[in-house]
Amino acid sequence: MQRLLLGLGCVAAAGSSAFGYEEPWHFTSWRPVAGNPVFQGTGEGTWDHKIRERGFILPEDGRFTLWYTGYGRDRPTSMLLGRATSDDGKVWRRDPGNPLLPGSWVEDVCVVKVDGTYQMVAEGRGDIAHRLSSQDGVRWVDHGSLEIRKADGSPLSPGSFGTPTLWFENGVWHLLYERGDLGIWLATSRDLRVFTNVRDEPVLARGPEPFDRAAVAVNQVVRRDGYYYLFYHALADPTVRDWTTNLARSRDLIHWEKYPANPIIGDNCSSAVLVPTPQGDRLYTMHPDVKVFEPAGK
Repeated sequence: MQRLLLGLGCVAAAGSSAFGYEEPWHFTSWRPVAGNPVFQGTGEGTWDHKIRERGFILPEDGRFTLWYTGYGRDRPTSMLLGRATSDDGKVWRRDPGNPLLPGSWVEDVCVVKVDGTYQMVAEGRGDIAHRLSSQDGVRWVDHGSLEIRKADGSPLSPGSFGTPTLWFENGVWHLLYERGDLGIWLATSRDLRVFTNVRDEPVLARGPEPFDRAAVAVNQVVRRDGYYYLFYHALADPTVRDWTTNLARSRDLIHWEKYPANPIIGDNCSSAVLVPTPQGDRLYTMHPDVKVFEPAGK
């Protein structure tokens, strides 16, 4: 029996790995469903004329909730948070109260629910990560920018820290984040207020593989059969903005092994989130619109 944990709170291969294991990979082979994209910008001059970056989907009480980032023009003055719901994960209804938090720049969101409270981390203005919380997923409080410190407790150097992703386990919040898409770092916290780097070097670096030698950013962590799986997007060539969806796995959240046949999805489909459904796993890519993928062997 396969066990899947979504961060409490995006062709199978076998062979020797960097860890010495010879076990098959999960989540490696996908096919698009008919009807893609299933959600996109309105294209009608609204606040969410376009959508971008990572949205996040949680299944709850027999339906699905999507939080997403919308903007109104090519050079936006703000990025705003929207919400949509669905009974089947394919046909979506926008919340009539959108945008949910007009005073806050909310982009590239990750949402987890722990002890009845929704916790969101997202990019704010200038690619600075911040945290928001909600009791119902609709009304959000912005708690301001995250405080991330180096492993010795000293302040992180100035600059962006974005595409934040949360994983909660055994009372500890794990934060994966990127700096300029140059690598993925890991920091931990017990209070969601101050995060401290596990180490000051990336836990997942660019390259040397060609598919991610230009840029990397993490989207989601899930756990199955003793492995943590990390969905991340990457660029092979900085001059060609063709993002791909890729996969890595780890036993400890620190030492990651990249799937040797990456990317698992191409064609500029990125910002992936895995969602369990009654019909099985689905992978949703969120940028530049929302597309659904099902296991290729299904």
